[in-house]
Amino acid sequence: METFTFANSNNVHFPVCIKIVSLEGHQTPVPRSLLLSRPDLRHVGSLLNPFSDLYVTVQLWSDSKPLTVPVQTPYRAFKSARKWNDWLELPVNISSLPLNSQLAITVWDVSPTSNDEDRGHAIPYGGTTISLFDKDDTLQKGRQRCKLYRHQRADGFSYTTTPAEPAKVKGDKLEVAQRSELELELERLETVFKKHEMGEISRVDWLDRLVFEQVRRIEQEVTSRERRARLNAKTTVQGTSAVVNGEPPNTNGDLHSLQDEERFNLMIEFPRFDFPIIFTDHEYKPTPISTRSSQHASTLINLKPPPEVQFGPGIREPGDMNNGDEHVPPLIGVYDPEVGARDNPAESKHRRLVRSHRTGVLDRDLRPNAKIRDELNIIMAYGPTQDLNGEEKDLIWKFRHHLTREKRALTKFVKSVAWHDQSETRQAIQLLPKWTEIDVDDALELLGPSFDNPAVRTYAVERLRKADDDELLMYLLQLVQALKFEKVDGKASQDSSLASFLINRATRSFSLANYLYWYLMVECDDQSPNQPKEHRKLFEKVAFEFMSKLTETQDGPEQRKQLLRQAELFTMLAKLATELNKIGSGNRGRMIDHAKKFLADPNNEVLAFDPPLALPLDPTRSIIGCFPEETNVFKSSLHPMLIHFKLSDGKRYSIIYKKGDDMRQDQLVIQIISLMDRLLRKENLDLKLTPYNILASGTTTGAAQFIPSIALQVAKNKYGGNYILDYLKANNPDKKAELGVRPETMDNYIKSCAGYCVVTYLLGIGDRHLDNLLLSPDGHFFHVDFGYILGRDPKPAPPPIKITIPMVEGMGGVKSANFAAFLQYCFTAYTALRKSSSLILNLFALMRDANIPDIRVEPDKVVEKVRERFALSLTEEEAMKEFRALIDDSLSRIVPQIIDGIHDWMQRYRG
Repeated sequence: METFTFANSNNVHFPVCIKIVSLEGHQTPVPRSLLLSRPDLRHVGSLLNPFSDLYVTVQLWSDSKPLTVPVQTPYRAFKSARKWNDWLELPVNISSLPLNSQLAITVWDVSPTSNDEDRGHAIPYGGTTISLFDKDDTLQKGRQRCKLYRHQRADGFSYTTTPAEPAKVKGDKLEVAQRSELELELERLETVFKKHEMGEISRVDWLDRLVFEQVRRIEQEVTSRERRARLNAKTTVQGTSAVVNGEPPNTNGDLHSLQDEERFNLMIEFPRFDFPIIFTDHEYKPTPISTRSSQHASTLINLKPPPEVQFGPGIREPGDMNNGDEHVPPLIGVYDPEVGARDNPAESKHRRLVRSHRTGVLDRDLRPNAKIRDELNIIMAYGPTQDLNGEEKDLIWKFRHHLTREKRALTKFVKSVAWHDQSETRQAIQLLPKWTEIDVDDALELLGPSFDNPAVRTYAVERLRKADDDELLMYLLQLVQALKFEKVDGKASQDSSLASFLINRATRSFSLANYLYWYLMVECDDQSPNQPKEHRKLFEKVAFEFMSKLTETQDGPEQRKQLLRQAELFTMLAKLATELNKIGSGNRGRMIDHAKKFLADPNNEVLAFDPPLALPLDPTRSIIGCFPEETNVFKSSLHPMLIHFKLSDGKRYSIIYKKGDDMRQDQLVIQIISLMDRLLRKENLDLKLTPYNILASGTTTGAAQFIPSIALQVAKNKYGGNYILDYLKANNPDKKAELGVRPETMDNYIKSCAGYCVVTYLLGIGDRHLDNLLLSPDGHFFHVDFGYILGRDPKPAPPPIKITIPMVEGMGGVKSANFAAFLQYCFTAYTALRKSSSLILNLFALMRDANIPDIRVEPDKVVEKVRERFALSLTEEEAMKEFRALIDDSLSRIVPQIIDGIHDWMQRYRG
């Protein structure tokens, strides 16, 4: 259960209630001479009896407008004090209250000569206005003392003249100095009384009665002193020094001037709740104005500025009391839906005329001429992120039937449809099945956030059905993220064609089921503020339906058991990682010993697996146990563990388990590198990349495949000089070869260097140093630790491509044939990947809302950052020249070499 410390007001479906407790204060006796001179005062109830019968009305106000009718207390006959102790219920719930709600409370007296037609024979005895929410937006609770303003009706204006707690003048030192100790003590006791009423101070009846009596005496003393002070002030002003006949001088028959000296407080009480009630407004669906930012720039120019209006009389915004003239209401902006949401009638009419809805049948026979065909080819070459202007959309719509034979045109056609127009929507949906089968990259684009029509998304899913399991695995991570753009109200498998497709395909392939399960679990585990609650609920719903569907298949119960056992394995490894962190970094030997004992303990169920368990990182392999005695803990703040598992075929599979780091970014990078490797192999170009397996099991946990290798920093410390070449010679010597290294090993090194130079440049991978550049004994060079991508780098002036002089010297130098081959591999790989740029850009577009650190920084610019590195605006020859210039620039930079030297020194210092 979650721990709650407050409640939201929009969830409190309870009527507004207030308890009228009592009226406190001393009423000044009216002189008989005044009653004789004022016949209209002779029969006023409060002037005849100090405890006459009064009643109270309460009305809810907001923004200087009444929200309810007044409710009033029942009749009460008072004897010694005016005490009602009556609860009043207003016809409105707390959940519906605006933030600036106020209660206007008026105490009414009886007079036979009243001039108020609304209240009959009632005249205001006094009024007060109290806000329902305090300055911290918390609902008022408990007993409240409200100042009563004599002979005034309570008003509910935003800047009320009858505030329950009068505003104090700040900075008036003279007023503070003149306040007596009794007044200060009275204020202090008022705060203590509230704590006593809330039960924070224990109750002792006999002691409480003595305290209350003493407080009453202090109040009477303070009131008496104030009355005498005002009386002396009046006497001084009028030039007299005595009271004539026991009456205040110069009353002139003015009852109000006499009774203004009285101090009355109305005691009320609000309901108490177990938790503070914090104001929370009702969350409405986003207004259409949110679509204005997505409109084309040319349409925004013609938008009129929003109109400005003024608040009505008596309405003032909170915090606006001292801005300018307080009698001038402030200006506010009002959203005009015709500006941002609704179509311009003239433009809509123009679009309908241009697109010829009435003669749509004739469009089937339209054929573009040579000039228009060239224009359409230019539009077809647009990237997936490029918008179309109005003329381009009209041109595509006009020749839509002709373009059905062009598969690249479908995404552009979908962008050109006015989906709010029912006629166009109907024609577009009828045309989709007639289109030439599109490629997978276009299908992925149609599943992005820009396309929300269910028919379009269903069409894209139908294209994905033709992909085999291996190809689907390459895009599964993005397809799971694409679920965020689906509209799901009930069951996910019924409302979303994508969710239904993923569930059905995963139940027929355990590899798909394995990765789909973990991708969903990570999203369900994400409790950060960057993961909206509705997205988390969607993934929970899909995960539940997937597991339910899995159990209905023939092998489903066993497969589900395998997934649960994988979760138990990761739980035990997370427990071990927590225990290692408690030991501390200074005891690495003790940490290694503890890890070995933990894994060797049969009670932890990691030593042996019976039956064999599918490895989460690679479900095609099964593990039957581990080698506890070979476990290691790396020198790092997170203490990653190296664990060796025993496979069912007798081989071993080593992983690095880490807790405390979000590995989803590394997982994304490895997935894109694996995809690029597959694309290059299709072009008969094997660059010996090493896309090791990696899997995030949670937002802060995960595992990666361990590849036996050595960091370039370690090789440098061990061999010095031309350390890369010396390392390759030591592991693969060949005296007959030109550099003394086996040709296969050198070929692996050259190709892998070229491949990683290209892919790391396209992905904008930063923070490259000799500790995260690795080299395996057979010559495979590769990168690890992708904490910075998309051009982000913590180091100043990073090189555009990570290629250094020592790396080139390992090939034989910049003038060697190996370096020339390296450049040729780079150019060929860059050219091949530029041809598949749409696929890669669409994959990043689907990851826009993924809670991945470097994507979360600027989600709207993710695709553009990758697109820049493809240089799609350049020809192939121009792109090659620019890429060669980047390599030369990287080799000639001095700052990266200095930073690598500093990093080397820091690592030695820490060691």
